[in-house]
Order: sequence, then C-alpha cells, then structure tokens
Amino acid sequence: MKITIFGTGYVGLVTGACLADVGHHVLCMDVDQAKIDKLKNGQIPIFEPGLEDIVKHTVEAGRLAFTTDVEEAVQHGTLQFIAVGTPPDEDGSADLQYVTAVAKSIGQYMDDYKVIVDKSTVPVGTGDKVKAAVRGQLDSRGLELEFDVVSNPEFLKEGAAINDFMKPDRIIIGTDSDKAADVLREVYYPFNRNHDRMIFMDIRSAELTKYAANSMLATKISFMNEIANLAERLDADIEAVRRGIGSDPRIGYHFIYPGCGYGGSCFPKDVQALARTAKQVGYDARLLNAVEAVNYAQKHVLFDKISHYFGRDLKGKVVAIWGLAFKPNTDDMREASARTLMEDLWKAGATVQAFDPEAMEETQRIYGDHEGLTLCGTKEQTLRGADVLTICTEWKEFRSPDFAAIASALREPVVFDGRNLYEPEMLERHGLIYYAIGRGRNQFHS
Repeated sequence: MKITIFGTGYVGLVTGACLADVGHHVLCMDVDQAKIDKLKNGQIPIFEPGLEDIVKHTVEAGRLAFTTDVEEAVQHGTLQFIAVGTPPDEDGSADLQYVTAVAKSIGQYMDDYKVIVDKSTVPVGTGDKVKAAVRGQLDSRGLELEFDVVSNPEFLKEGAAINDFMKPDRIIIGTDSDKAADVLREVYYPFNRNHDRMIFMDIRSAELTKYAANSMLATKISFMNEIANLAERLDADIEAVRRGIGSDPRIGYHFIYPGCGYGGSCFPKDVQALARTAKQVGYDARLLNAVEAVNYAQKHVLFDKISHYFGRDLKGKVVAIWGLAFKPNTDDMREASARTLMEDLWKAGATVQAFDPEAMEETQRIYGDHEGLTLCGTKEQTLRGADVLTICTEWKEFRSPDFAAIASALREPVVFDGRNLYEPEMLERHGLIYYAIGRGRNQFHS
C-alpha cells in the first residue's frame, strides 16, 4: 500500500520505517528541510537501536522516501498518518496546532478517498477536530470527497520501539467506518499473523486508551517512589519490598522500580494533558494530579541528598553524573531527571562533569557551552577532580564499574544512585558511602 507519514520525529520515523520494512511504499513528510536532507543522506536524527539499518535498506529498496512537499505527500498515500508533535501548552494541555495544520493540508490537496490516521498522542475529541479541519478545506474548494478519520495510537517504548512495532501487544483502532477498518487490517496484516492483535473501538475510546495506558504506568512509578520515600523514614529496604509485592501476579514487576523520577516525551506530558482534559469537563482528577506532583518532587530528591551531605553548601563542588538521557537506549533528554539535577546544582553553585553513552550531542544542543558543565568522553573521566558521583540513568555499562577506582578517584568516596543499581554492602566493602532511593534509614534526611 502507499502510505504517507506526516512528521519524522520519533513516532513518525519508526512507523514509516517499519511499515516500509514489510513491503509498503512510504513517503515521510516534514517541514524541516535540514532534517529531510539528513534523512536523504542516511543520517538518522534520533538514536533508536535497529532503526538506522531499517531506514537504510528500505530507502535503498525504494520503499521509503522523504519530502518537504506537502502536496506530493498528500497525493502519495491513501493512508495519511499524522505523527507530528503535540507539545504541552502553557496550561499543560496538548497543543494541537501541528495536528490541525496537517489536517488542513490534507483537505487542501486531496482529490480522492483518504484514511486519515491520528498516530500522535492526542486528547479525546481530536478526531472530531481533524474531521472538521479537513471538511472545512474541502468545503472551501467546493468539493465533496469521501474520507475517514481513524485513531491509531502508538505504544512504542524508546529503546525498544522497533520490536514494539514489529511485535505489538495490541493494535488499537478507533473508527466508525467499516471501509477504514478494512484498510487498516490490510496495513497491519504483516504484524498480525500469529494471532489477532487488533482491537477495534470508537475513536474517542481509542484516544482515551493511549492516555490511560501511560497514566497507569506513571502512577505505578510514582506510587513506588512514594513507598521508597516512606521506606527511608521507616528504616525499610524498598528493593526487598519491591520483590515482595512484585511476586503478586496482580501487581507484577513491571514499572515498580523506584528512582529519581520519570521523564521522556510521553509520561509527563500525557499525565498533565489528561488531568487538564478532566478539568475541562469539570472533573477533578486528584490521582493524576498527585502522580504529577510526586514525580516533580522526586526529580529533586538526588539534589536534596547531595545538598544535605555537604551541609547545604555546594559552592565550588564538582559532581560527576553518569547518565543524561531520561532512560537507557535512547538519546532523548526531554524531561530527564538529569536535567533537573544539573540545573539544581548550578543554582547552588556546583559544577557538573557528565557522561552518557548516547546523549552527549543532545546535551550539547540543549545547554551549549554552559560554564558549569563539562562533557566527558568516558564515565571514568567524569571522576577526575569530582567530589562525588551521581547516577541518573541505568545504562548497562554502569552496572558493574570498578568500585575501587571510583573510591580512589573521588575527593569524597560517595555515590548517589538515583536508579538503585548496586547493593549497599558491595559498595561499603570498597570503602564507598552509598546513598540510593529507599534503601533504609541511612538514606533519609529531614
């Protein structure tokens, strides 16, 4: 099938590449000329394991192409996927200006039947707005062309997006059109052969499903962080508690790891957007607001521990940070806990020496030549001249470091672990003082 993807960000590029990989002919459109030029030259703007290889071979096979020409994009595909950004507005609600702009463009240039698919994470009711935008453009052209609007939210984990797309847990399709449903069945047939993963529902329910899924996962994380903070005050070990409750199949082990807060492009934005949606319809979403509030506070926990250790005087201190991306296997720093920590440290007069396996360029792009930041080529280089070490991202290469070398290199043999990578006894044997999240009373400060 011929498919158009509007937006070559994380969702759009992964979707386009994976659909092309199974044989569809995909044209990805973006208004960013520089980004399109890079993609045409084989340069991938994001880090996602496996994505570069798929893009390369599908482009070479002639099934994946890139353009900035809106009219060409609309003319290309029967299916028009909208995968543009929906950044939070000033009040936390999702900003739909880019989604609406694409819908208007489709209405402006379409001349036959189209299935318009909302792939972006959008508030409940967006399908109606997309339909109205397309219809408005057609009316202004004096045309009555058939089209359908479908909600098909993505459920991709950064760092595992290719596998998630190729082997989905579920494929949610929100539509009131049998014709559109048949088209989507054909599109997703290659991903749906072993058993039927497609779940059909109305558009509004599909839109809410995406927000509900992310908000549920964020709730589990904030709940566990709340219990971890309580464990510190009760002299309990959150890792033992985690294993104890995770063994209950009704709870499970997924998303119950305590830490220094969640980040990324989805959880913070989606929890806020759903809470604002609730407010707009007169409902006080107290749990969602609490999830957001707990996460906001949790992002400052590492700074609080470091500040307490140094008697609230951080002027001139040098803090080594391992991990800058919001999670492993990505270079995405949106809402990353490391950003909160660094900015807190700078305000207190400290400087940072940091390393991340993939997010160094992104850090440079965000902060430029910040006088309080030194980006190091290896994790070991961050330790030279540093007072203490802090871990913000649980990359695999951080899991088994040379603890003796860490203790020797630091001015103060102290590790602040925001991801609970290590066992306290192990670090104590190497002469390191260890502060983690929820690992007993010695972790607590008032």
